[in-house]
Amino acid sequence: MEFIHNLTIKKIHQGLINREFSAVHIVNEFFNHIEKKDESIGAYLYLAKDDAYKQASNVDAVLENGENVSLLAGIPLAIKDNILIKNLPATAASKILENYNASYDAGVISKLKKAGAIFLGKTNMDEFAMGSSTENSAFKTTKNPYDLEKVPGGSSGGSAAAVGANMAAVALGSDTGGSIRQPASFCGVVGLKPTYGAVSRSGLMSMASSLDQIGPLAKTVEDAAVLFQVIGGKDEFDSTSVEILYGDEITNPKPDEIKKLKIGLPKEYFIEGLDDRTKTEINLAIQKLKSLGFEIRDISLPHTKYALSAYYIIMTAEVSSNLARYDGVRYARIANNNSGRIVGTDNLLDIYKKQKGMGFGHEARRRIILGTYVLSAGYYDAYYAKAQKVRNLIKQDFDNSFKEVDVVLTPVSPTTAFKIGEKTNDPLQMYLSDIFTIPVNLAGLPGISIPVRKFGGFKDLPVGFQLIGKHFKEADILGIGQLYEQLDSKNY
Repeated sequence: MEFIHNLTIKKIHQGLINREFSAVHIVNEFFNHIEKKDESIGAYLYLAKDDAYKQASNVDAVLENGENVSLLAGIPLAIKDNILIKNLPATAASKILENYNASYDAGVISKLKKAGAIFLGKTNMDEFAMGSSTENSAFKTTKNPYDLEKVPGGSSGGSAAAVGANMAAVALGSDTGGSIRQPASFCGVVGLKPTYGAVSRSGLMSMASSLDQIGPLAKTVEDAAVLFQVIGGKDEFDSTSVEILYGDEITNPKPDEIKKLKIGLPKEYFIEGLDDRTKTEINLAIQKLKSLGFEIRDISLPHTKYALSAYYIIMTAEVSSNLARYDGVRYARIANNNSGRIVGTDNLLDIYKKQKGMGFGHEARRRIILGTYVLSAGYYDAYYAKAQKVRNLIKQDFDNSFKEVDVVLTPVSPTTAFKIGEKTNDPLQMYLSDIFTIPVNLAGLPGISIPVRKFGGFKDLPVGFQLIGKHFKEADILGIGQLYEQLDSKNY
């Protein structure tokens, strides 16, 4: 029989139902596999072994009683370390939170616990989700499972690497400007960034609140759909979440209906700077979709060239506001004495300096400073207000295009995974890694990264293509993706 850690959600579920293995056995095999693989990859920051075995025993007890269980019961997940799980560490890969344990469950975690899912541990990331390579973590550098000299992408690099190396069946990440989709592309897995508001952000450590979104990373589009169906919907603790129920159309698309969808290719995304391998693979994906019978049209998104600039103004402004809470009074990382005062400090300013100066890494400090600058008196209108106007124009571009087509297809990244250390000294080059994913966040649209070829068995580094859908039309991009991955890939 195939190793359990290689199986998809439905195959693991079927094995549980048929008593081919127990949930405890599943967890045991995954931890054994992690022990063998993660020393070289470094996907996990923390393993929740005691909790995972308890969760697995509970699932087995329910099955022993002959009760029905959900599709996610007994399924082992990896969770990005900026998503809170009660009583487990939640560092956001930052020294400023190295001693912090979460006091409550994120909204998505509550839903997954109710479904019987098992949490293997917390995964590495760029500090506070600021980065495109997972090199900005304060604790370790995660490596790409396909080439240990390359980055896994970021900021959800740990989650993508865990799924890519079969160290988790599925995972959760967060996406502010491409942080699920870009590492998914680099690690040969599927990554879904849902519509803004489709999934609760309660319990997600805020980076840029108008852009952040939690979403799944998975081996297949079907697995991503299954996980998304459970975590989606309204949450009373997140006023931006929307009451919308995703039914069977998410996990069981009707081919005849899906093939009626028109796909647009924006000329602004197929530009110089796209490396030859990526260009070849994206063209291959387009040809495969044509062979399935999809109508593909050329479209234009004229304000795309301004997206990167607008994003790095809006995002840093929100970072500056959100990270102000880490002031040394709450979430202190410096030891307190019996008086309750932080050791080595004489006044409030000293507390701030010690906490923030010692706790935040270079990239976090850079973005806080940039954000504070663009929000300052005299510059707010010149930068932040203009960026918001550009954001609206980008959204209008998509709205106009969706009058002609139903879905937009683009590359995910201009290149395949780059070498560790290649871009760390050039922030602008690092920021350009997200040039194709950022517009989706600015417009609040759903986007998915799908491997051009089936996961596993790549001769070269993986390449993903991106499908962008209309607001709350995840069913469209998931449907196309499921039809795509059902194709026999032998000739590709």
